[in-house]
Amino acid sequence: MLSAATRSAAVVALLLVWETAPRLGLVDATFLPPFSDVAVAWWELLADGQLADDVRASLVRSFSGFGLAVAVAVPLGLLIGWYRPVADLLGPLLEVFRNTAALALLPVFVLLLGIGETSKISIVVYACTWPILLNTISAVRNADPTLVKLARSMDLSAPRLFQKVILPSSVPAIFTGIRLAGAVSILVLVAAEMIGAKAGLGHLINASQYNFAIPQMYAGIITISAIGVIFNQVLVALERRLSSWRVPASG
Repeated sequence: MLSAATRSAAVVALLLVWETAPRLGLVDATFLPPFSDVAVAWWELLADGQLADDVRASLVRSFSGFGLAVAVAVPLGLLIGWYRPVADLLGPLLEVFRNTAALALLPVFVLLLGIGETSKISIVVYACTWPILLNTISAVRNADPTLVKLARSMDLSAPRLFQKVILPSSVPAIFTGIRLAGAVSILVLVAAEMIGAKAGLGHLINASQYNFAIPQMYAGIITISAIGVIFNQVLVALERRLSSWRVPASG
């Protein structure tokens, strides 16, 4: 309980400042309404079903792009990290695209794929691929050399070495990339939804801004933050389960 209270103290303090600052005239309540007004707006959006529809639309796009990125980037990263000829072949191409921001390519995706679902999911796939891919490559290349030498001294074949040593030791670093990609999948999607989307949290925020519905705008932002926190905690729990072998047994 003490640990939970400590972790939540900063959030509670922020909400208290948010509530009191507009009421005391420290900031303009027109542009930063009190948190209680935002909470009321959030509840109204939830009650009329608009928030649920926007969240559903965003989650489908985000999880679709994120899942495709994981399915592509993890095997490709393992392949590039394990086989030097593949790394030499694809290295220059990876350097070009890894330094190209996803949002800078958003107009290109829209021009080539239109303003429908395909372009939005594709930009999420592109943005999520790089943190997963780069962390996976780094994890394979930075495997403990002592363990690798020990495994080779036991005459393990290359596939068995990869299965028993390289892959398990790479799990934490791979999940670091996956967690980064989870945050990126939501942030990039929100920007993409501000162009031509008819539903989604990005559309909600953009439409609220244009209509000067400021509490609704902040309600959308809070919802995005909450989804990001929950998604990250799910990935942390999954990482702990898959890498539980790294924790020494008690007793």
